[in-house]
Amino acid sequence: MVKIAKTAAYLPCLILATHTCAAPAATSSDYLSNALDATNVINNKWYDASTGLWQGLWWNSGNIIATLADIATLDSSQSSSTSRFFANTLQNGAGRGGTGAAGFVNEFYDDEGWWALGWIAAYDVTQQSQYLQAAIDIFADMTNGWNATCGGLWWKKDHSANTAIANELFLSVAAHLANRVPDQKSYYLDWAKAEWQWFHASGLINSRNSINDGIDLSTCKNNGGTTFTYNQGVILGGLVELNKASPDSSYHAIATDIATAAIHGLTDANGILTEPGSKTPDTTGAQFKGVFARNLKFLYKAAPNAEFVTFLKANADSIWAADRDAPTGFIGPD
Repeated sequence: MVKIAKTAAYLPCLILATHTCAAPAATSSDYLSNALDATNVINNKWYDASTGLWQGLWWNSGNIIATLADIATLDSSQSSSTSRFFANTLQNGAGRGGTGAAGFVNEFYDDEGWWALGWIAAYDVTQQSQYLQAAIDIFADMTNGWNATCGGLWWKKDHSANTAIANELFLSVAAHLANRVPDQKSYYLDWAKAEWQWFHASGLINSRNSINDGIDLSTCKNNGGTTFTYNQGVILGGLVELNKASPDSSYHAIATDIATAAIHGLTDANGILTEPGSKTPDTTGAQFKGVFARNLKFLYKAAPNAEFVTFLKANADSIWAADRDAPTGFIGPD
């Protein structure tokens, strides 16, 4: 079993640290303690200070930056250590396209989006401008991928595919920046609205309120591909941020429909989230469910829903009881 993205995989525990659960078996402090345990494991076992990456993984490390930022918002004692990870990764993780923020630009627009969201999360925790500037610079490069065949954003700079995830990340980064760069709010908001207008009309959201993998370039229609859990997740955070920037009740309503469809359609009989199409995710797929959980947290904070808490608690409890090796603290993808 692949052992990767421990904190991201255990994100439900981190989220529930903000919510006191009724069940006597677990409290908010228990969930925070478990999340901190998972954080220590991933950092002590897999972080390489010389590369600024966890287990040598690229965009996945941008997701871990975002997860560490979540930890720091819950436990101020973690702020100093997480800030050191942020600073070191910004300095040493670069190199795939240049130095500084330019080092987080590469041939994949979705990779860039993950890093941009990670640096925005780091900025939110530290209020240090270099992280926001990194996200601004990354987004500037992402705009070069706009106006793909059939519209929207290309997945890769070779113009080989038009995927849901690249477009969702573009929406989310633009909306996040609209809420954090006040003197350019209209610029980023225009991008976010343009992306959402295209995405909503594209057919990527199917009749079951689930999001398939991408667009068929020969027909400009939904390709019917896998409904990966992270595709049901990133859109939630993007719509929450878009609603903050330009309130519209439809944003939360559609996000809730998508989240509810995932909770009902991508879980087993016990309500545990499963990744469609594979029971043994690779190092990429192992992180997808954590992405959904993180963005469900964003939606819950903006539009509370008791079903979301029930779902997160069930998954957090299941992970700790059935997916964790107690001697090592390792958590697997299933």
